[in-house]
Amino acid sequence: MFFEGEVVLVSGGAGGLGAATVRRLHAAGAGVVIADLADDKASSLAEELGERAVYVRTDVLNEDSVQEALAAADELGTLRYSVIAHGGFGVREKLVNRDGTPHTLKGFTDTVALYLTGTYNVLRLAAAKIATSDPKDNGERGSIVMTSSIAGFEGQIGQSAYSAAKGGVIALTLTGARDLSAVGIRLNSIAPGTMRTPIMERIGEEGLAKFAATVPFPKRLGTVDEYANLAQHLLENPYINGEVVRIDGALRFQPK
Repeated sequence: MFFEGEVVLVSGGAGGLGAATVRRLHAAGAGVVIADLADDKASSLAEELGERAVYVRTDVLNEDSVQEALAAADELGTLRYSVIAHGGFGVREKLVNRDGTPHTLKGFTDTVALYLTGTYNVLRLAAAKIATSDPKDNGERGSIVMTSSIAGFEGQIGQSAYSAAKGGVIALTLTGARDLSAVGIRLNSIAPGTMRTPIMERIGEEGLAKFAATVPFPKRLGTVDEYANLAQHLLENPYINGEVVRIDGALRFQPK
């Protein structure tokens, strides 16, 4: 098996996209480090999976915290892979609101910190650790997948902070892949469209149907398992590098 004896770190590993990825990669033979802040969900997932699955409470914006998660990988095998799938809050503000007030600076900086700086922090630290492993026969030491969004291409009204953060992940993908080529690590990103995550399901079936109606085909929201399937493929395929892959049913966000 491709992942036998090796380890994947998944940031946001207890969330919708992350948990699906954790389950899929563990089933494929990988040891998994679930890096998250959702104690109950993450602990339950680690317990469900059992052997070679561990939860480490991880703040993606804290270097020591991420290093603790990376250190936990040593107990499971060799860390060669990471999927960066953490999420959190969302800020919806226009650059200038109807009452004439500007977008809050804190809303912007907090959003960029979580989705872009947090991604970069996990990326740089995970890559540095993976780079210490012995190369495989093909010269590759490992692979990392980041998570962007189609909002990084076509941000909607009120999404300037989120779009800037996810656009930063898109811009980081090729540059990062070029940087990491010297140490034999591939880097790719997934840009999901509207996905049926547990958070999205809170809006109810009527709301979900409205979102699904905007997707050309298949006329539904994407599933977390489809994201996980793509993440696994990008980790495994040795010739995909520096790519941002959309998974959106041909959806292109309109202004609103």
